[in-house]
Amino acid sequence: MASSARLVKPAQQELLRLTVRRAERLSPHWMRITLADGEIERFRPMGYDQWFRIFLPVSGEEGLERLPAKANRLLGYLRYLRIPDGLRPVMRNYTVRAYRASSADGGPEIDVDFVLHGSASDGTAGPASRWAETCAPGEDVVIIDEGLGFNPERGVRQVLLVADETGQPAIAGVCATLPDDASGLVLIEAPHADDVLEFDRPAGVEVRWLVRDDPHQVPGARALAALREADVTQPGLHAFVVGEQALATGARRLLVGERGLDRNAVSFVGYWRSGSASPAPKAARASGEAS
Repeated sequence: MASSARLVKPAQQELLRLTVRRAERLSPHWMRITLADGEIERFRPMGYDQWFRIFLPVSGEEGLERLPAKANRLLGYLRYLRIPDGLRPVMRNYTVRAYRASSADGGPEIDVDFVLHGSASDGTAGPASRWAETCAPGEDVVIIDEGLGFNPERGVRQVLLVADETGQPAIAGVCATLPDDASGLVLIEAPHADDVLEFDRPAGVEVRWLVRDDPHQVPGARALAALREADVTQPGLHAFVVGEQALATGARRLLVGERGLDRNAVSFVGYWRSGSASPAPKAARASGEAS
């Protein structure tokens, strides 16, 4: 994954086993999975776009028991790959959509929003989409916290946030954590009008939804085109771009190379690459370290 080099790492990175508490269909292309129980008390919420690696038991939960302690590092990842295909959990990267320290059910909860590609019923869904569409309460997963990609200078109040749908949870998390007096612009794609999911944000932050309604258009292309038309000359602006890799790298090239923003004023994360079913086989999301 392409990523900025100024990631904020969590205090601890360890395997945490959590349990599905609820699964809710939000729209045609969105499922919300609520995780709780297990070792969730050891999870430390950081706000903003906090992301984690999640291991999904698509071939049964036995594979979760065989995960190496540092599966997000090179040697641990190689050990993870040695788990037989019939048992190896699927590893993906997701964002904390919301964290609640307590709930009506009595304990902390983490909401994770999954974009659905294809359909589980007709066999066209990928493994993560299929799991999100079919998982049931009581099923276990394992996560490893990876921290934040959004990392502005202290005191920044002006933001430019750009994403395709895979970056929507990250953008929502950032907006929920910004101070009330923050202002700025959000450009965010949705695959269909029914997939526009509103989220809390400061009153001064404008959100422009870009609905594709074209299954053949590469996600991120409309957001990048809209960014070219946006005013990004405000002093003190910090930009955050997340989603398909061409969007992330193209937006950084536009903002830094053409518009003259300081490279430290642009955070970017390429979650995935068009035409690739899964992230590149690396244990890292940046050059040294993959919504």
